[in-house]
Amino acid sequence: MFKFVSLCFLSLVSSVGNAESSYFFDEKDGQFDLGYHLAENAYGFLPVPVLITEPAVGAGGGIVGLFLHETEAEKEARRQKALESIDGGAQLMPAAMTLVGAGGTANGTWFGIAGHRHSWLDDSIRYTVVGGAANANLDIYTRLGGLLPPDKAIQFDTTTEALFALQKIQFRVAETPLMLGLKQFWAESSVSSSNAVVDWILQQQLGDKTTTSGLGLIAEYDTRDNIFFPKKGYIFSAEYMVFDESIGSDHNYQTLEASGEVYLPLSNHWTLAFAGGYDQLYAGDIQLSPTTKPYVELRGVSAFKYQGDQVATVQSQLMYHLNHRWTLSAFYGYGVTDSDAIEENSDSVDSYGVGFRYQIARRYGIHMGMDFATSGDENAVYFTLGSGF
Repeated sequence: MFKFVSLCFLSLVSSVGNAESSYFFDEKDGQFDLGYHLAENAYGFLPVPVLITEPAVGAGGGIVGLFLHETEAEKEARRQKALESIDGGAQLMPAAMTLVGAGGTANGTWFGIAGHRHSWLDDSIRYTVVGGAANANLDIYTRLGGLLPPDKAIQFDTTTEALFALQKIQFRVAETPLMLGLKQFWAESSVSSSNAVVDWILQQQLGDKTTTSGLGLIAEYDTRDNIFFPKKGYIFSAEYMVFDESIGSDHNYQTLEASGEVYLPLSNHWTLAFAGGYDQLYAGDIQLSPTTKPYVELRGVSAFKYQGDQVATVQSQLMYHLNHRWTLSAFYGYGVTDSDAIEENSDSVDSYGVGFRYQIARRYGIHMGMDFATSGDENAVYFTLGSGF
C-alpha cells in the first residue's frame, strides 16, 4: 500500500541527498509530504510513477513529472494558508503547470508527452498546449455493421504511429465559473496490421499517412474546491470539433464531447461523487481510422473494445477519508455504445473496483494512489493522480 510513496521518495533522494530530514515531511502534521519540495526547490517536481496494466496494451510503466510554477509571493501566500489550516492552500490555483512524461508496455506500445498550462489576470485567461509522439498496438473489435452478435465480434490487431499537438485558449465570462474558448488539434498518423487482409484494407482506405486537423469551440463551468482532488463542487465541459479538408485534414467529420463531475460532501469523512460523459461522431467520410470512433472509457475496461458512433458513460464513487492524508474509495461505472449500422448495433459494459489515495502534497491538495478495477473477465490496476474520473 505504501509502495508508491516509497517510489516517489527514492526518485527524489538522489537530487536532494543533502537536504534536511524535514525536507520531505510536512511542518504541520509531520507526515511524508512533497509540498515543500514542489514549492521551494528550483527544480522541484512531483514524480508520478506510471504502472500500466491497461488490458488493451498489456503491462508496462513509465514516469510523469508534474512541475508547478509560482512566484515568490504566490508561494508565500500558499505556505501561510497551509500553516493556518490542514486544508489551507489547496484552493489556490497554480498560475502555471508543466507536465512531461514517457512510458511503454510489453506489447511495444510507447508514448512521450509534454504539456503546459498558463493563466493570466487571476485565471481570467487560460492557455494550454500539449504535444507528443506515440506508438500504440491495439486490438480493434468489429461486428461488421451489426451483422454479428456482441459475443461474436471479429478482433484484429493494429499499430498506430502518431505525432500530435493541441492547443486551446479560454476566457472567463465576467467573474463567473464559466470559461469559453477555442481549441485546435493536429496529428499525423499511420495505421497498419499484421493481418495481411486487414492491412491491405487499411492502406486502401487511409494510405501511408493521414493528417488530422481540427478546430472547435469549448465551454467549461467549474466550481470544484480543488483541481487535483476535489471534495465538493462540480465541473461541466463540452467541446464541438470540426475536422475538414479546408483546414488541412485528410478527412471530413465532426465530434461532440460533453462530460461532468459532481462532488457531494456527506460528512467530514464521506464524499459521494458522480461522473458522466457523452461522445458522438458525425462522419462525413466513412473511411476513417479505426481509432477515430469514440469508445467506452472506464477503469477496468479495455480501451477501444467498445466503440460506437455514440458513447455514453456514467460513474459513481464513494470515498471515505480516514484522515486528511488517507482516503479509501469504491466505484462503479456503466458504458453503452450505439452505431449507425446495417442493423441495431449497441453494446454495454459495467465495471467496478476499489482504490486508495494518499495526500502527497498538502499545500496543493495533490493525492496519489492506486485503483483496482474489474469488468467481467478483465482486471486492471492503475496508478492514479487525482480522483480517478
